[in-house]
Amino acid sequence: MPDKRVLPYGSWPTPITSAVLVANAVGLADVAVDGQDVIWAEERPDEGGRTALVKRSEDGRLHELLAPDDNARTAVHEYGGGAWWADAGVVWFANWVDQRLYRRDPGTGRSVALTPAPKVPRGDRYADGALSPDRQTVVCVREHHPPDGRGPIDVRNEIVRLASNEPSTPEVLVTGPDFVSTPRLDPDGSELCWVEWDHPNMPWDGTRLLVRDLASGEQRLIAGGDRESVIQPQWQDDGSLTFISDRSGWWNLYRFDGAVEPLVEIEAEIGEPQWEFGQSRYARLGDGRVLFARTANGSDGLTIRLGDGGLVDLELPFTRVHNLSRYGDSSVVLIGATPTAESAVVRVSFGRGAALERVEALRPPRDLGELGVDADNISLPEVIDYPSADGRVAHAVLYRPRNRDYRGGDDELPPLLVHVHGGPTADVSPQLRLELQYLTSRGFAVIDVNYGGSSGYGRAYRELLNENWGVVDVEDSIAAALYLVERGDVDPRRLCVSGGSAGGYTTLACMARSDTPFGAGGDYFGVADLEAMTLETHKFDRRYLDRLVGANPQARATYRARSPIDHVDQLSRPLIVLQGLEDEVVPPNQATMIVDALRSNGVPVAYIAFEGEQHGFRLAANIRRAIDSELSFYAQVFGFELPPDEGIEPVAIERP
Repeated sequence: MPDKRVLPYGSWPTPITSAVLVANAVGLADVAVDGQDVIWAEERPDEGGRTALVKRSEDGRLHELLAPDDNARTAVHEYGGGAWWADAGVVWFANWVDQRLYRRDPGTGRSVALTPAPKVPRGDRYADGALSPDRQTVVCVREHHPPDGRGPIDVRNEIVRLASNEPSTPEVLVTGPDFVSTPRLDPDGSELCWVEWDHPNMPWDGTRLLVRDLASGEQRLIAGGDRESVIQPQWQDDGSLTFISDRSGWWNLYRFDGAVEPLVEIEAEIGEPQWEFGQSRYARLGDGRVLFARTANGSDGLTIRLGDGGLVDLELPFTRVHNLSRYGDSSVVLIGATPTAESAVVRVSFGRGAALERVEALRPPRDLGELGVDADNISLPEVIDYPSADGRVAHAVLYRPRNRDYRGGDDELPPLLVHVHGGPTADVSPQLRLELQYLTSRGFAVIDVNYGGSSGYGRAYRELLNENWGVVDVEDSIAAALYLVERGDVDPRRLCVSGGSAGGYTTLACMARSDTPFGAGGDYFGVADLEAMTLETHKFDRRYLDRLVGANPQARATYRARSPIDHVDQLSRPLIVLQGLEDEVVPPNQATMIVDALRSNGVPVAYIAFEGEQHGFRLAANIRRAIDSELSFYAQVFGFELPPDEGIEPVAIERP
């Protein structure tokens, strides 16, 4: 290979452009098995962010299951998930445009609304359903927004039952708890299980798993409480009930058949935060073996539990795994990603014991080579631990600059982006994400931070953020940058921080410190005023801050102390703000108030508002504009040139 050309870090030409980011791109989710067929959801940026459903039949052919104007996406909890389910070729789905539940029958090729039109547009929303064993009814979650309601405070989340094959009025089965999820009928249809929880708990704080005899109405608590998070219950063929609980301090796997007993107890996370419906991190094979995903040391992997209880870790490349579903007696389908390949729908087949017979990509990842991206332009992730405040150890994934054709000068260090994930109860893993490679292939170093409060490291680490949001996350983000500066890995004069949602809040909180090391920041729909969020956000998140900050108004002083908008005098570094104008999670006024404050302070600021976008950007043109604008912003602030051939339009920066 010839010597690389020397160009300043940040200015390297790269094949990983914003056009490549969205070219033939899909977001894969919600895999299901229907007989010998496998069905999955594809979020398609080039179709306006529409979620399509694709079936792969046993002969390998692919079929579109929805009409082009159907969009299988639910707004329950605003985060959605679990928007569809299927049986014998029939699909039931919540349609984004009106949120009603539809049935699409391959025999007719039509989508028929099963639920009544609500009095408030999109006022009845459906998710997380299942078909009864006799196929006559459907049970699912309904989120009801009453026409005379006072906003989120009067929204009702219930479990309902309705006819599976014709329009009907849903029958309410469970009402009263603030939230419900995962309604599932046992193999003979006589018992219903579900998960419920109440404010101020989030589903990772404490939930309850209940079972009701539908004939007698008698119900019993199986597991859970205010300090136990129970998720992902599944009925098994023998009538037993399996579920995930963090009663040990880790989300592990349990079984109930008259009494609760552990199936898998390890110091790793089998579960994950229930931000969306439809999650599944384990699947039981026909002979009782269980394949499960587990997060340990910052990365996912797969393990099989044998019939005698023995555990075998599988030698597979996946570092992010979700949506496991049984296929036949000895196979599982799942979504898996690796450090060098985007997500794929994969079938894993077993022989005896832990013997792997076949690993087959049913829906392969994009062929990046066809888009001009080869392995020499991919920065491989390094999972690292680093010291933070008060002797704590924080975790992160580091990506170094890498480009096949270019390198920086011998006397130059690369700029650094500290990326802060949302949630905040979420995590990042060492999987291929082209939005990060977009930067590393240009000469940026990127550190993706799993700050205290992130999931994947057990309950104790997750709870580090309780009453400490705006403290621990900020300390760990700043510590990540200083750690790399101290090691001599990055340029201390070109540090920036960026994140979305809760990550946007942490970005703003980092920037609103007089001692911040960051010279620029990128805020994607972040929270500027914590107290306002408790009044303006949707029901699911409405009491989240009771745990993260404190109960309001008792903790009003803390809310103000930690709100970036109350420290505008310290906002002195350039910031770009990007916001969807239909965001119900972080309302647009959170963005405009911080932008107005920066303008008043005479601080350079760029603001881009996106019509038609909610909490996160789904349209291809908007995805491109957002990432190109953020790069253009850093280039202008730090003074490096962008490759002229890409045609990146310079973002307008308001300057004093």
